[in-house]
Amino acid sequence: MSDIRLRTLEIEEKTLSDYAFLCKNTKGRLTEEGECPVRTAFQRDRDRIIHCAAFRRLKHKTQVFLSPDSDHYRTRLTHTLEVSQIARTIASALGLNETLTEAIALGHDLGHTPFGHAGERALNAVFPEGFKHYEQSLRVADKIEKLNLTYEVRNGIVCHTRGEEAETLEGRIVKLADRIAYINHDIDDAIRGGVISEGNLPAEAKRFLGDTKSQRINTLVMSAIENTVDTVQLDRDVQSAFDILHDFMFERVYTNPICKGEEGKAMALVQKLYEFFSTHPDELPNEYIQIAWNEGAERAAVDYIAGMTDSYALKVFSNYFIPSGWNG
Repeated sequence: MSDIRLRTLEIEEKTLSDYAFLCKNTKGRLTEEGECPVRTAFQRDRDRIIHCAAFRRLKHKTQVFLSPDSDHYRTRLTHTLEVSQIARTIASALGLNETLTEAIALGHDLGHTPFGHAGERALNAVFPEGFKHYEQSLRVADKIEKLNLTYEVRNGIVCHTRGEEAETLEGRIVKLADRIAYINHDIDDAIRGGVISEGNLPAEAKRFLGDTKSQRINTLVMSAIENTVDTVQLDRDVQSAFDILHDFMFERVYTNPICKGEEGKAMALVQKLYEFFSTHPDELPNEYIQIAWNEGAERAAVDYIAGMTDSYALKVFSNYFIPSGWNG
């Protein structure tokens, strides 16, 4: 059976680009363990992420629009799947390691809070150590889910947003794919919600990227494929148009009071939960009580709250702070 894994490693070595990161060269895991006879290390990482509880909870976490009534709006899970698809397409076309790329993409938002970036800002404002969802994603993989992922997947997860670039091209592709995915699907959701229309999109962006979501994504993906060698990059005109579109979305959607009007309430809810659990750690579930003993109540409160779905956060808040009706 071990021949299956070895054959896959040989195929990687023979077929992938010189710029690809080969699984045989991994720096390994936090805790050494035996190899699977069938799957490579990166295949196992991908599978561990898909099967973990934090991944499943992404289906009930907000992307942009808080708790929408319609089933058509994106969630954190559908966003993750779109990032994975875009990143895999680019990686495959460039002869890079598609499995490594997929594992990073699937794990990149494991630590995202309920209520999207509003929840992230709320915890960052009250937790003394600060809170960044990409750092929490790595913590979820390492400390909470204990996935024992390879160094390269862990590095790609923590470097997918800001700051230091990932060490592998595969990780850097996920960073670009994340931006391609969220800007374009957020446009789609904002149009569905009546916040903007296709006609509102900047003419300069449409001229270089296209008029539809499909055209825009295709243009960006093709530009990445055509311009990436040892550095992930877009054509200058395409990059400029993409930046214009990004700025437009921040002005018209991400800071729009129509679609962000409830965020203040969401932030207050998250911070109230943090205040409660950080001062009443005995109310935490057992696994988080253990974290409180080892790393402090504030750290445990953050881990518990960050892992909540939107609906569960509302339920917990209601249980502790909203009076129940009399049942007698």
